[in-house]
Amino acid sequence: MAEVDIPIPDELREALSAPKCIDLSLPEPKKLTITLPTGGTLTSLANIGQNIPNDCSLTFSLMLQIAPLMAASACVLKILKLLKPLSDAVTSFPPSPKLVKDIVEAVADLAPCFLQLTPAGMIPFVRDILCLILKVLNCLIGQLKTIVNLLSGLQISLVTAREQGNDELVETLECAQNNAMTAMGHLFEGLEPVKAIMDLASPFMSIAGVQAIQLPAIAPAGDLEALNKTINQLDEVVDTIQQVVDALGGCPG
Repeated sequence: MAEVDIPIPDELREALSAPKCIDLSLPEPKKLTITLPTGGTLTSLANIGQNIPNDCSLTFSLMLQIAPLMAASACVLKILKLLKPLSDAVTSFPPSPKLVKDIVEAVADLAPCFLQLTPAGMIPFVRDILCLILKVLNCLIGQLKTIVNLLSGLQISLVTAREQGNDELVETLECAQNNAMTAMGHLFEGLEPVKAIMDLASPFMSIAGVQAIQLPAIAPAGDLEALNKTINQLDEVVDTIQQVVDALGGCPG
């Protein structure tokens, strides 16, 4: 059979050709900064534990930094707003009617911040923090129970495999057991930030009239009996927090 060369247009040839490296190159994300009123700066952070950073992820990291800073600065700015006319009043005594008016307005604007030091002002914050902790603990406890059930089943299977002299199965089961214990260790590490938040929340809870709540000691990952005891203790902590939250009005729907 005769072969016939069919001419291919240059545009089609270019479209079918292998992509060039420059076409596959990842764009270089640009660092973003925000200048703070205090003179400092916030810089976008790349999370190396996730995907390759891009402009969107760096922008979002900066939003996560600036949001709590702005929320925490609200009363500080109101205090500074009051200090300015007070300072002018002291340096130009007696104060002018305008200064007196500015001071009265600044005090009125600052009044809601005084509630932060009272139980009425602190209860919503404490309730919301405890609701957040409840969600995290319920999530972790659910995963812990799943892994403990897996370890229990693997332990029974290991005993049977050893009795039968099935070395290959024993090796496979021991590998799965080690992986489950590693996963358990990572979950217990997830309890550390929860403990840190609860410790930080203790002064706020005291103002709200709520007693401090302690997490139980962490059991060794290889001791199933101790692990089940730890999970039961965590369940009791969840029940205690739930009772406190319900007394404070319950978690938002």
